[in-house]
Amino acid sequence: MNDHPSRTLATFAAQLRFDAIPHDVVERTVNLYVDWLGSALAGKGARPVETIARFARAAGGAGACTGEHAGMAEVLIDRRRTTPYFAAMINAAASHFVEQDDVHNGSVFHPAAVVFPVALALAQASNASGREFIAAVVAGYETGIRIGEFLGRSHYKIFHTTGTAGTVAAAATAGRLLGLTPEQMLDAFGSAGTQASGLWEFLRDAADSKQLHTAMAAANGVMAATLAADGFKGATHILEGAQGMAAGMSTDADPTRLTDRLGERWATIETSFKYHAACRHTHPAADALLAVIDEHGLDADDIVRVTAHVHQGALDVLGPVHTPVTVHQAKFNMGTVLGLVAYRGRAGVNDFERDFAVGDIVAFRDKVQMALDDEVDRAYPARWIGKVSVLTRDGRELQGRVDEPKGDPGNTLSRDEIDAKFRQLAAFSGAATDAEAAQLLAAAWNVATVPHVGALFGGAPQAAVSIPAAA
Repeated sequence: MNDHPSRTLATFAAQLRFDAIPHDVVERTVNLYVDWLGSALAGKGARPVETIARFARAAGGAGACTGEHAGMAEVLIDRRRTTPYFAAMINAAASHFVEQDDVHNGSVFHPAAVVFPVALALAQASNASGREFIAAVVAGYETGIRIGEFLGRSHYKIFHTTGTAGTVAAAATAGRLLGLTPEQMLDAFGSAGTQASGLWEFLRDAADSKQLHTAMAAANGVMAATLAADGFKGATHILEGAQGMAAGMSTDADPTRLTDRLGERWATIETSFKYHAACRHTHPAADALLAVIDEHGLDADDIVRVTAHVHQGALDVLGPVHTPVTVHQAKFNMGTVLGLVAYRGRAGVNDFERDFAVGDIVAFRDKVQMALDDEVDRAYPARWIGKVSVLTRDGRELQGRVDEPKGDPGNTLSRDEIDAKFRQLAAFSGAATDAEAAQLLAAAWNVATVPHVGALFGGAPQAAVSIPAAA
């Protein structure tokens, strides 16, 4: 029995080396990086994101200069340079806005939004190699996913795991790039965990807190690791201690999940991509409805009622949103998402922007109900099964089911699909021209091979070096 899982996990994160990471995990991490980069660019112009960016500039972190020496790390939405702390803050806020950043099913955690902003900022600031960048990212993913699984279903009912587990994941990422010792990494975990926060109440009011959760998880992770590097001490049992995170945030915590097959089971590779630009809890039902429509050749107007058979987590997160009043809130409304997939074929970023409040979508929204399903609930969170019952105008009761929504590891996005998604997201916000998007993609696919991670916009191109597959 491991009587100090916080230390074991911190030691793993501090000592993880690129050569210890299997080649398929490296490849998956690169795919996740390209996917994240699209989401980060898509946050440009979003009111909550721009508000956080203005705060950072006012705080003295992100100046108006855009020259080569204006700062150490890059803010992707405006191409300014700033400190890693503020770059991570702004890029993390941008990453989580359009709801297409990745998710790990078992932990119900969005790793990319809090890990990649930290990794990119500190890699740019320290001139780190692509290998070091990838190792830090994997350290963050493996740490955050295990903490999310450890905190359990009771935690997610109240707490936004990406804000809580994500703060420690960000610290693990930062600590790995800062070269922390295992003892220092444990201190960083302690300082990160005591700052971890994020409550779901914001959904009821269409509040902007979701972007604040990721912004502060990333920034506080950078702070925690930087303080630890300077000797700042943190609680050494912050995860499992008598007054630690689990004690205050969970009733079903399982400490064994923190160290589950460390170095053997690579949770990073279990992470799913998001196909629809909506809360992941809507995706299984959306794909199941699309399957019914396709199988039976239905038009949206043929449908009288849809029952989405869901797990309790979906009811907890989606249930408070009855009548969405903003685009972001609409992404947490099952009826809106199902209306978009029924009429438009998918729920993409442009579909939400144009159509979430138009007549046919609003009318369809009122045809949708959610019902707790025992099979679906028992499978969750390890598996996110999609089941719908559809009543048609001619009286048929049709059933739809998907066992792996599009984007899950067994039904994943190809590199071509990730490429297309990136281009769509960059164009959506205007953060990059078509030519710039092509250049960004070419560089991003090769990030693991560059000798130094430099600026994405306007930086000198990096020459790739060959990296053999890890044993």
